[in-house]
This record gives sequence, C-alpha cells and structure tokens, in this order.
Amino acid sequence: MKQATRAVGIAESAGDGESTLAAAVVRADRTVDGLEYGRCTVGGLDATDTACSLLSRLDRPDAQYVLLAGIAPAWFNLFDLDRIHERVDRPVVSVSFEASAGLDAALAREFDGDALVTRRDIYERQPPRTNVTVNDDELWVRAVGTDDPEPIVRGFTPEGGRPEPLRVARLVARAGRRFRADS
Repeated sequence: MKQATRAVGIAESAGDGESTLAAAVVRADRTVDGLEYGRCTVGGLDATDTACSLLSRLDRPDAQYVLLAGIAPAWFNLFDLDRIHERVDRPVVSVSFEASAGLDAALAREFDGDALVTRRDIYERQPPRTNVTVNDDELWVRAVGTDDPEPIVRGFTPEGGRPEPLRVARLVARAGRRFRADS
C-alpha cells in the first residue's frame, strides 16, 4: 500500500442515550489528515445515516476506503454496509475485534416486535465475517465493494491488531464524548 493512501475510520464512544461517532482520515503512513464528529442514538437506528453524514461532511474523495469499528455501535444501532457503500462508492470494511457467534441471540434478548424485525433485517443483509490475522491478532472482517479486504486491513495496521484509522477514530470519539459530557 502506498504511504499516501487514505482511509476514513469511523468509531464510536457510547454515552447515556447518545453516542459520539468520530471519523478520522488517516494515511497508510499514519498521518492524520482530517476529523469529523457526529452523534447517533444509543439503541436507535441512525448509525448508518450518521456515518453517511460524517463522510459527506468530510468530503474526501481522496480517501479510498471506509473502515468501520464493528457492525453494531451504540447498543445495536446497526451499520448497513451496503447503504454506506452506495452513498460513497468505495470499499466499506467493518472490522470486529472479538470472536462471536453472531448477533441474532443478543438481538432477540434485547428487542421484540418491529424493533427486532428491523434489526434482524439489517443484520441479515450484511456480508458474512471472515477471519483475518494481522500482526498476530485475530480480526473479523465484513466488506462491501471489494472481494479481498485483507490487504486493506493489513495496509492500515502497521502494528498491533487495530487498523490506524479505527484507532484514531476511537480516541477522537472518546475525547469528544468526554468533552460534551463536561460541557
């Protein structure tokens, strides 16, 4: 991967009722090249819209990839990878950091009626997870817009097991949530 190749990482930091999402544009050489904040509802269904809004406000056609921290931020406020991909027309890769049997049982435990049906519909439309080992860490990846997300994940993970755009976005989201909570 060329050092100036850029990706947008989107991660969240949950608060009471509202979660802070941050988008970080990061080059493969670890240079941070842009930041943006958004909010989504804890337990809501607006994470996808918030991610699309972040990407629109960043307005970075030079960022070739979008990396998402997981699939279910803000207490099952699911990202819809296809909708995000349609909006930005570049590969969208969701990276999870823990093994899981999936969300179906957790969704059934936490929701019922239309809320459960809607979340299951979104979740079942997502591509399956594939396991990727990066720097001795196991990651689970879903991707839309690319047949092989592994080089993308590896190219943005110079050390450890968290791609740099997601590491930076997570730090920024936490700082933003703390700032809002103290204001």
